[in-house]
Amino acid sequence: MTWLDPFAFIALPYVAVIVFFVGTIRRYLKQGFSISSLSVQFLEGRIGFWGTVPFHIGILALFLGHLAIFLFPDATLFWNSNPIRLMIHEGVAFTFGLIVLITLTGLFIRRWLNPRLRMVTSKMDIAIELLLLSQIVLGCWIALGYRWGSSWFAADLSPYLWSIVKFNPQIDAVVALPLVIKLHIVGAFTIVLLIPFTRLAHMLVAPFHYLWRPYQVVMWYWDRKLIRRSTTEWQKNRPQNN
Repeated sequence: MTWLDPFAFIALPYVAVIVFFVGTIRRYLKQGFSISSLSVQFLEGRIGFWGTVPFHIGILALFLGHLAIFLFPDATLFWNSNPIRLMIHEGVAFTFGLIVLITLTGLFIRRWLNPRLRMVTSKMDIAIELLLLSQIVLGCWIALGYRWGSSWFAADLSPYLWSIVKFNPQIDAVVALPLVIKLHIVGAFTIVLLIPFTRLAHMLVAPFHYLWRPYQVVMWYWDRKLIRRSTTEWQKNRPQNN
């Protein structure tokens, strides 16, 4: 163990969580309207759709997968006790990792090649995208080079993370892990640390209420083909005051 290990696996997690909560709350109160993904849909939507949608699906699946192993390590080990289930588990996780890697790379290239997108790109956007890209590369590297990651995650990393939550850090198992895995852990905490300062904060105000709110019925009485013609007037009759 070196002096870097306590800093990376004890100090950094607590600093990241504190900055995350304090920074996010302050930004929401002081600059609430800035918590947005700064959507570039109106600048370029056709290509972006095929990158953005699969990327969000893939990153959400990976996040929920990691969270499930952290919360339910015993259930994970029980599921992985069957070789077939273990291979399915690892295969599905790696597939989502590849989806995120391909789509995020495409979105990054698109942002640089499109001059309209470059105009609305900040240095922090570039930094967080490169950090996310490195995290995905490390994750795929770990999946290929250190097999059955879901099992040793449940056996080694979950107890470590729970020790952080309980304010009784136990880092012996983490210190013994290969360097690539350590970098992946540090990268995860670094992303948490940077969330309040990047557009990633928009995930905290995602409109999840749309999942359970009643359907909104929209009735369209216009002739769509006629209305959408460039030569058609928007309204033929002058509106009258009531």
